[in-house]
Amino acid sequence: MSSCLEIFSYCDELVDEFEKVISCPKKEKSSVYYTGVDLGTAYVVLAVLDENKKPVAGAYRRASVVKDGMVVDYMGAIKIVRELKNEIEEKLDAKLVYAAAALPPGTTSLDSGAIKHVVQGAGFELTALLDEPTAANAVLKISDGAIVDVGGGTTGISILKDSKVIYVADEPTGGTHFSLVIAGAYKMPFEEADTYKRDEKNHKELTPVIKPVVDKVSSIINTHIKNHDVSEVYLVGGTCCFNNIEEMIENYIKIPTIKPKNPLFVTPLGIALNCTQEIME
Repeated sequence: MSSCLEIFSYCDELVDEFEKVISCPKKEKSSVYYTGVDLGTAYVVLAVLDENKKPVAGAYRRASVVKDGMVVDYMGAIKIVRELKNEIEEKLDAKLVYAAAALPPGTTSLDSGAIKHVVQGAGFELTALLDEPTAANAVLKISDGAIVDVGGGTTGISILKDSKVIYVADEPTGGTHFSLVIAGAYKMPFEEADTYKRDEKNHKELTPVIKPVVDKVSSIINTHIKNHDVSEVYLVGGTCCFNNIEEMIENYIKIPTIKPKNPLFVTPLGIALNCTQEIME
């Protein structure tokens, strides 16, 4: 388990640093800034690193411009990314030029054009477009195992062997489905259920309500790892912020399942770490 502790030591330190600069940006000038744009189903997150690839600023906003991993509100997505970009530029008193972005695994041919145009439409030069679990591994740095990114709309899986991605998959099921079952169980509007779900003090009470959806996520994981030698599963994505979700999944799949302290910010930081100054064609 020592290797896991080492992995999460780096990951948690990076996320801790990022959380601090969201509220208190580092204003020391950098020769270049690298931005990660994470267009999620529930949140749009921008993570900004300096020339040494250290967090200097960030911003995020609740949004519904993406559904099941696909951009459904193109102009709304551009507007939010542009506003977050402007907000960070004002705080840093600097121009953000370069950005990388990511997609759910296996959807590159379907939605890569839309993501590219959103990032460019917001005023960035796009330098990289990769799948979300692979981006997350720039922070996790695992060599073997499965990275499972449970977002608002989909569950993405990346299986690694000797530090190489050997298999990717993505299926609809995520935090939106948690909110739907809560809305049904409590007879409340979806938005109210979504907000109720995010309050940590409600998690214990909600555990039996959302268990069928967690079981579905676990079943998806099982389906995609069954033909691979996976000894550990690593959870990222905003939906994994739900308390004890790792224990619920581990009980189902019978494989050690681990998550960092704040899984929401792992992928956007990984996207930013993949940003370069080489503009994509």
